[in-house]
Amino acid sequence: MIVVYKGVNIFYTEKGAGGAVVLLHGFLENSTMWDGALEEISKRNRVITIDLLGHGKSDCLGYVHTMEDMAEVVKVILNHLKIRKAIFIGHSMGGYVSLAFADKYPKNIKGICLMNSTSQADDDERKEIREKANKIVRKNFSMIVKMAINNLFASTSKELFFNEIEKVLNEALKTPVRGYMASNEGMRLRKNREEVLKQIPKRRIIAGKQTLF
Repeated sequence: MIVVYKGVNIFYTEKGAGGAVVLLHGFLENSTMWDGALEEISKRNRVITIDLLGHGKSDCLGYVHTMEDMAEVVKVILNHLKIRKAIFIGHSMGGYVSLAFADKYPKNIKGICLMNSTSQADDDERKEIREKANKIVRKNFSMIVKMAINNLFASTSKELFFNEIEKVLNEALKTPVRGYMASNEGMRLRKNREEVLKQIPKRRIIAGKQTLF
């Protein structure tokens, strides 16, 4: 399904009935990342998945997709669906967007789960890495994306889940260059939201030992 935000199309899905649960994907991913869990979660919940700006079937908006921009997109969809409160589950960048939403609309968030994500801002080293990536991605998009996906998984996981990781890579390669750059810059500029996270009564962080945020 599609809603229009500031003249661009935003894709979302809705499945199930019950309390609202919003699933937000990470950088270079899209709403299909939740396909394996959607059936189970939607048995008792009204589940909304969203393709964030510049990802999946959603259009780009300008040349910087801030986490606040993406949070506003989520709010527009929830308003469209007449959902007042929801639990948010965000993977990586989806976690940053969830926290931006909680910062802007604290009364509309019931709980939050950050999956391989963080409430902290990028440190200087990470900001520099993002800047460098945005400079070379226009000429070497495929290489940069493959490196990014490769860095997500431990060596043992790469062997055990080869087919699944190939699917993740194929979806990532569908991301437009502009979507990559705009979202990468948005993540570079994001604020520290540790205090925001502390104010959410129901909160959980899921992260592996070898996770790179």
